[in-house]
Amino acid sequence: MAKRKTARIWNREMETMPRKTLQKLQLERLKQTLERVYNTVPFYRKMLDDARLKPAAVKSLAELDRLGFTTKQDLRDHYPFGMLTVPLDQVVRIHASSGTTGKPTVGAYNKNDLAVWAEAMARVYFAAGVTKKDIVHNAYGYGLFTGGLGFHIGAEKIGATVIPISGGLSKRQITLMEDFGATVLTCTPSYALVLAETASEAGVDFRSRMKVRVGIFGAEPWTEEMRREAQERMNLEAFDIYGLTEIIGPGVSIECPEHNGLHIPEDHFLAQLVDPDTGEPLPDDATGELVITTLTKEAMPMLRYRTRDRVTLTREKCACGRTMARMSKVQGRTDDMLVVRGVNVFPSQIEQVVLATEGIAPHYLLVLDRPKNELDILEIWTEATPELWGLGTEMVQRIEERIGNDLRETLGLSANVSVLRPYAIQRSEGKAKRVIDKRELVK
Repeated sequence: MAKRKTARIWNREMETMPRKTLQKLQLERLKQTLERVYNTVPFYRKMLDDARLKPAAVKSLAELDRLGFTTKQDLRDHYPFGMLTVPLDQVVRIHASSGTTGKPTVGAYNKNDLAVWAEAMARVYFAAGVTKKDIVHNAYGYGLFTGGLGFHIGAEKIGATVIPISGGLSKRQITLMEDFGATVLTCTPSYALVLAETASEAGVDFRSRMKVRVGIFGAEPWTEEMRREAQERMNLEAFDIYGLTEIIGPGVSIECPEHNGLHIPEDHFLAQLVDPDTGEPLPDDATGELVITTLTKEAMPMLRYRTRDRVTLTREKCACGRTMARMSKVQGRTDDMLVVRGVNVFPSQIEQVVLATEGIAPHYLLVLDRPKNELDILEIWTEATPELWGLGTEMVQRIEERIGNDLRETLGLSANVSVLRPYAIQRSEGKAKRVIDKRELVK
């Protein structure tokens, strides 16, 4: 897709602020946040006392490195409301993670927090070229998940028309996208491709019958191959967005039309990069774990929250005019590394090899097993495009062999590769599950 010639900026004063001015603002807001949590949250009071750091005595942003970290486990240990800085009667919204691996992590908001969230999401929409003239088809899930309501309040903030369709009922979604003249699609990248397939099966051509021109996709990892397929099949420009329930929800960063990193609203979220093993600070151009401190969140601020996401950072001014830090696409997680017969590998690395193969659709599943008294077995189930499948069994087998060879050569990894017929892999209306590790089920 062609890049826009003019970048839209929602809050020009903040988003193009000189870095020295920004750092001064960050320090002021950091001290206010430290004071708030020190006086109200025992967990953070102990963290500050252990570091011998008094909020009023903080003189620079660098002193933040003296503190420990906040982790997902800390939030579970203080579930549900042990991290609140305000009485519960001041909390106007509660969101939470799915809790599939334990107790859910809670995100609590007062009225100011919702205003901050709406501001962050307004910047998201403008970065993607969305204005009050647009019609937003919001297919993120509503409920405890932050996606649906996060995109909803942002659309309302800029004055756009929002269709709160949520996920599911894909055929109906295609009908309403066409009937209502949606110009913007917001959903997970995997569900965007489900919608593209649904439209194709119904004989609906996006180019001739749809007005959608922008897609804002996030909440799960996705590749450039998936971006290209979504753009080609749906005739839109796809933007990557990043967010976490623990920080605020969607809106922690967003691509601009340059597609050269995701802008972080640093007046609200202070971003750091650390070594995932030692916790020591890393320079921006290194690959490390993203750590975020909220600067304006009141009901449930986070100090040095470990996201577990591997990224790089740059603070150079973007060609779009924004001066805020940019993070790379998430390159994997520090806690989802797979160890397969002694080989350390991230699912995102396997994904890059598999989806770079011609004739492979952007749907896959990694299945790990460890039969009794045997070595690990990794199976990769991926899906052929209709074009590849139509070439017959012999060609499909060649592609399976090619993927297997590419994995051995690039990652030193052996796997049993199966290229399945089109649409064989179950689709997801929310976050796609890419890894099934049966070894975890064997005690």
